[in-house]
Amino acid sequence: MSEIVKRHIGILGSTGSVGTQALEVIKQNLSRFEVELLTANTNADLLIKQALVFRPNTVVITDETKYKEVFEALDPSDIKVFAGTGSLGDVVQMESIDMILAAMVGYSGLQPTLKAIEAGKTIALANKETLVVAGDLVTELAREKGVNILPVDSEHSAIFQCLVGEFQNPIEKIYLTASGGPFRGKDTAFLQGVTKEDALKHPNWDMGDKITIDSASLMNKGLETIEAKWLFGLDPDQIDVIVHPESIIHSIVQFEDGSMKAQMGLPDMRLPIQYALGYPKRLTSDFPRFDFKDYSSLTFEPIDTKTFRNAAMAFEALRVGGNLPCIMNAANEIAVDAFLKERIGFLEMSDMIEKCMVKIDFIKKPTYQEYIETDKVTRELATTLG
Repeated sequence: MSEIVKRHIGILGSTGSVGTQALEVIKQNLSRFEVELLTANTNADLLIKQALVFRPNTVVITDETKYKEVFEALDPSDIKVFAGTGSLGDVVQMESIDMILAAMVGYSGLQPTLKAIEAGKTIALANKETLVVAGDLVTELAREKGVNILPVDSEHSAIFQCLVGEFQNPIEKIYLTASGGPFRGKDTAFLQGVTKEDALKHPNWDMGDKITIDSASLMNKGLETIEAKWLFGLDPDQIDVIVHPESIIHSIVQFEDGSMKAQMGLPDMRLPIQYALGYPKRLTSDFPRFDFKDYSSLTFEPIDTKTFRNAAMAFEALRVGGNLPCIMNAANEIAVDAFLKERIGFLEMSDMIEKCMVKIDFIKKPTYQEYIETDKVTRELATTLG
């Protein structure tokens, strides 16, 4: 029996929902994985605890005010500590890293992911905004460097799993499934009065605050359609969304002969995380198993883009392209933050995003610097609106 060669992992965003679950997966497979890098934004306490358990080569705390706290806690353990967002682009290029799990939230994941691709690192991508904002640049660089981008989002992982063994067969269409969130079936009159506490009660998934709000507004599903376009090289009319409240079928691929393949399982992010980290090998797990006896039926319904305008705007950004998805994403990040801080209402998030998409200048083929500028001016405008 051949000796298992360990895969050395760097995790961007190790204290978030995906990052913490990835460390659970790694802890159950220490013969296969070794943690080389952990990064966090502001959660110094958890970053320190993780580092003392997994003993990475390096950690980064992007909040520079927390540097002293992290350094003093980890220096006796001979763990290198850096601070600031600028450090991320350097540490992801360390020679000792084989794979980067990009699990940072939002636009902040773009720059370090690009730097990791430049260095030839395999990318396990949980940060959908990286492809939403600049999918053309990211995928072009990945092709140039011969880098694999392995999807971690449950829906995109499902599509990827359905395509294994089918890469020579063209896709006719994909169906991304959506739970519908906590407000499925509700109308605008109801949504007018919902609170952040209401919106954070997702029926199926345990996620961070930002993605949970995106799920409640259905923006998350819109972002995922744009991500799917770049991951799988699809045209907008090849991507559809269906609401599937049980969240058992994670997505579906339809081929040119009309045959369809679906990937199924209980809603547990550890499964797609483990699949990406271990690819192409499926690793054994003790995750709970789906039992047909527990589900007398699986249901499906169309997505309501009239009530949930964020989804409609995301689909429009998908069709138009250029820097419009970047504008939409930046405005959405500001809008979600304002809603979580109770400065605006649930439906006002859509108003803010729409105004930004109308007012910010459209660029058909942006450069990297133009994406940066688009993000900057959109955030400035959105902040004045919130």
